[in-house]
Amino acid sequence: MNCWLLKNEPECFSIQDLARTPNQTTCWDGVRNYQARNFLRDSIKHGDRVFYYHSNAEPSAIVGTAVVVRDGYPDHTAWDPKNDHFDPAASPENPTWQMVDIQLEQIFARPLPLDELREIKELAGMELLRRGSRLSVQPVSAAHFAVILRLAQQPAPASAKQTKAGQKPAKQIVAKKAAAKKVPVKKAAKKK
Repeated sequence: MNCWLLKNEPECFSIQDLARTPNQTTCWDGVRNYQARNFLRDSIKHGDRVFYYHSNAEPSAIVGTAVVVRDGYPDHTAWDPKNDHFDPAASPENPTWQMVDIQLEQIFARPLPLDELREIKELAGMELLRRGSRLSVQPVSAAHFAVILRLAQQPAPASAKQTKAGQKPAKQIVAKKAAAKKVPVKKAAKKK
């Protein structure tokens, strides 16, 4: 069994959305990066465990776990012109892109924010914490997986609970700046 981390914007498809799906299961479609595609096609297998990561969120955080319930297979959204993930170069004969199916395992009682994870020495070397790492599908070592599961059972550290008086969440600040410039806030893409 291998361990993985899958990133998704919560506005597109959150872990709560996964919890509401039939059998709490969904396909992980829309991945359009060749290295991530290769993981989906060649490495991720039935029974592997994954962290569900809310990216581009306030805060970006690991929010729970899921298990892979179907090995990689062609991502049919790539050849559907009505789908946001359409790729005109892909077809049923040459599918190009892959997806897997995952099933919800657990939603953490509290999200584990990226800033908090960066403070944990045992997570040194984790791909998620590497500066500039943007890969939406990434491997996680068994040791790192265990550390994060342990953290999910603990209360938030005191430093994470402290906020400056009157500080607004970053999303509100971005929205206000965009409104002041009359620039629309970028909408999240559909799932992955």
